[in-house]
Amino acid sequence: MMAAITAAREGAKVTILEAGDMLGKKILATGNGRCNLGNMKLNIDHYHGSCYFLQVALNEFGTAQTISFFDDLGLMIKEKDGYLYPYCEQASVVLDALRNEIKALGITVRFHSKVLEIQPNGKQRIIVKSINDTCAYDRVILTCGGKASPKTGSDGSGYELARKLGHRIVEVIPALTYLKCKEKYFKSIAGVRADALVKLYGKNKEILCEEQGELQLTERGISGIPVFQLSQMAGRQMIKEKELKASIDFLPFVSMEEIKSYAKDRMKLCGERSVAEFFNGIINKKVITVILKLSGLELTNPSRNLSPKKVLEVLMLAKKFPCTIVGSGDFESCQVCSGGVDCGQISKSMESKLVKGLYFAGEILDVDGRCGGYNLQWAWTSGSLAGKHAAGRQEEN
Repeated sequence: MMAAITAAREGAKVTILEAGDMLGKKILATGNGRCNLGNMKLNIDHYHGSCYFLQVALNEFGTAQTISFFDDLGLMIKEKDGYLYPYCEQASVVLDALRNEIKALGITVRFHSKVLEIQPNGKQRIIVKSINDTCAYDRVILTCGGKASPKTGSDGSGYELARKLGHRIVEVIPALTYLKCKEKYFKSIAGVRADALVKLYGKNKEILCEEQGELQLTERGISGIPVFQLSQMAGRQMIKEKELKASIDFLPFVSMEEIKSYAKDRMKLCGERSVAEFFNGIINKKVITVILKLSGLELTNPSRNLSPKKVLEVLMLAKKFPCTIVGSGDFESCQVCSGGVDCGQISKSMESKLVKGLYFAGEILDVDGRCGGYNLQWAWTSGSLAGKHAAGRQEEN
């Protein structure tokens, strides 16, 4: 939609071939239905992938341009901790604004027109064969999305269209999703939410990445924003390794020195209290119960038999709760894909270096961002650049 609007504003006659029965279905699910459409803290550190010109692209169309674009469409925007939302926090108004502009610009939209083949004809035109007909166009922008949430139309077919034209596809994996854990004790702590620090380790026990935020424990493993942020790295590592080690710090605001001091002070409570009562009030009851069992302690035993070393051991497990990552959510449950068309074969104008007149935009490319509006920003940025250049206003290699 962004590519079409931009191209039409530049004077091009634009046709959208839509495989489904409506445009922008995926927008309705973004930001939990509120549509987090950008972020004031925009920089390339929030992205993964092969886009060597990402900084240039964001400089040309970044947060300020996004705000201006939607302001011109009459959409009121507000900021929450750097996150941008429509003022009414309804994703549907963002979609309506885009659809209304498409209608106002006279852009042709053909629904139920799944594209089956794209083929240059050697005469500076590109033949596009859809399920309904075959037409020739001066320029084609491929914006089929990835494989995330296929029920919204992202079925991965765009990758095959690009591959047939000679483009390399970086292996596509789910991102911004939950992580599956091997340990059986997750069934007993499912439903727990906690502000925690999650660390992911490499095979040499080095920390690959870490994220803090509201963690959600499930029967399958771990979820929540910090896990979503880690999932791309975990997914890439699991291509090479079957299992990954991770840890959860349920006391992220308590230093190691404070833990040691607390362990000593805690010993004053030793006596006729049970072990369960002795450790009450530190972290969630379900989690501390699992930790006590991992430490080999009986919950009903008297706490007077506890040693300072054992108390410290329990507290250390609360700081470094073990997890073994064995998988992640599938494409049905993830919010975005990692991987896609190799950006090394795409110019700064979003044009293919292999097929003249063919442009790319959005999630089909090997670019994915963190939670926080970064993926929608990439949609606005890449769509705007592809639409402008495809309309013939600028040429850049």
